[in-house]
Amino acid sequence: MEYTTLGNTGTTVSRLCFGTWRFGKETNGVVETDREEAHELLDACRDHGINFIDTANVYGNPNGTSEEYIGEWLADHDREDFVIASKVYFPFDGWGEPGPNDSGLSRKHIRAQIEGTLDRLGTDYLDVYYIHRWDEDTPIQETLRTLTELVDEGKVNYLGASSMAAWQLTKALWTSDVEGLERFDVTQPRVNAGQYDEVTEYLEVCGDQDLAVCPYSPLQGGFLTGKYERAGDGSGDVITPDGSRGSLSGISPTESDWAVLDAVESVADELDATPAQVSLRWLIEQDAFTCVPIVGARSPDQLEENVGGVEIELTEAQFDRIDEARTT
Repeated sequence: MEYTTLGNTGTTVSRLCFGTWRFGKETNGVVETDREEAHELLDACRDHGINFIDTANVYGNPNGTSEEYIGEWLADHDREDFVIASKVYFPFDGWGEPGPNDSGLSRKHIRAQIEGTLDRLGTDYLDVYYIHRWDEDTPIQETLRTLTELVDEGKVNYLGASSMAAWQLTKALWTSDVEGLERFDVTQPRVNAGQYDEVTEYLEVCGDQDLAVCPYSPLQGGFLTGKYERAGDGSGDVITPDGSRGSLSGISPTESDWAVLDAVESVADELDATPAQVSLRWLIEQDAFTCVPIVGARSPDQLEENVGGVEIELTEAQFDRIDEARTT
């Protein structure tokens, strides 16, 4: 496993982060990853040298299940060997019917949720605490002051921001600087080889401010693994394997997506690698910012394949071929 410094922090993380949004998640009545499977996957992460684990208070059915699975597993391991990230924003259903203050980024909601997250994870602190979305109803000053208090109290090491516009991220960083508050050090946008141009301005801010980028959906919902095929009847439909994420949630690739996949597959053939490995390596090799993709493998074998993306290298020509495929 390769390791890197997480953006402008002093913390070292594996070049892949393991995402646990499937832990306890029910889709069409099917539990994607149960407790036993979750612990088996976390064992595999440890064995492969992955020390960065991502979750959120609302992952799982009921909410909090993902954090509970991780906490149970952490109880048998050294907490200091791992970098743990969680999130806050969405309504939390673990307390019954959500009330008027049970969502968002107000002081009240953040204060309530951090205690539950720490309790479920069985830890005294988080390495990274993300705001899961931007809250238009709460002044960013209130949110940042509350998060700064958590850092001062030792409950959080670093702050993260997930899924927002470039201007919102810029406003938050400016507010931190002007008010003397903790800044966001880590970001979590949806980025992959096929979906990059939509967040170019956001990524430019990250590069300029030396923020780490931890993309979710780095394989575009499984599309960039190469396991989906055109229907071939001119309908634009996609053939998805049973049980795949595409079969559960549906995907709608564009012509640009297919062009990127063609480029990824051609590079994979040249390197004797898989499309998934090439897609992950393309993200890891971003040079404008530290990029640590979040992978959500459903089995140890799938995780092992993902880890193989750390072990290959793209030539400059191969990297550019994938990058330029979006515009062809």
